Amino acid sequence: MREMSTDRPDATESPYTVVTGHIQVEMSFIEFGRNDDDLREDAFSYAPTNLKLGLLNNLDVQLIISPYERFKTEGGDDVSGFGDTLLRVKINLWGNDEGETAFALMPYIKFPTGDDDFSNQDVEGGLIVPFAGALPAGFSLLGLMAEFDFVRDETDEEYAVDFVHSAVLGRDLFGPVGAYIEYFGVAGTDPAVGYRAFFNTGVTIGVTPDIQFDAGVNIGLNDQTDDLGLFAGVSFRY
Repeated sequence: MREMSTDRPDATESPYTVVTGHIQVEMSFIEFGRNDDDLREDAFSYAPTNLKLGLLNNLDVQLIISPYERFKTEGGDDVSGFGDTLLRVKINLWGNDEGETAFALMPYIKFPTGDDDFSNQDVEGGLIVPFAGALPAGFSLLGLMAEFDFVRDETDEEYAVDFVHSAVLGRDLFGPVGAYIEYFGVAGTDPAVGYRAFFNTGVTIGVTPDIQFDAGVNIGLNDQTDDLGLFAGVSFRY
């Protein structure tokens, strides 16, 4: 089998697919976000999971679920429930098994399965375009991603388009431990929502060729984003 490649922990998706006939599970134990601008707001996601199945040598299908979400404000709301569900297909166009670069297309659709507090109750979708390239001097990865999301605007009267763009740089540190740094941005056509920018960083630990643990920090760079995000998780295949 080729080396396991995951779509986590960075936000830049991987262009490599799951090996045919194999299942790959990528999940967070917990994800935490905090916005502390005027009133402290905390968001929790417990065991959000991406279930992947390799269908062809260059094709896999993915189901992303959020089984338990919680949101609370300081001295105010404290709500919890199920989140939305995403169905994605990844089609690798080149580089899955050989070459210095890889490229893929990932169309997806979001189903409004979440409770009212965690879903806008609308079907949304988009297209993700990830690229990866090998680097010298101990750097294990250069990842670039463009993404076009068709989402309901703030008035819920029509669809807007979000252009997501990111770049990630990964490096092997020692033994099975690696690290990454990432820029992640979102520009949209909805005038009620401004540009969103993040700086992300984290570490990975490859316990075996089929098991990888990770943890990371996401830092909002402007007022349109959460101030801080923390997470830890695991990926494995069989």
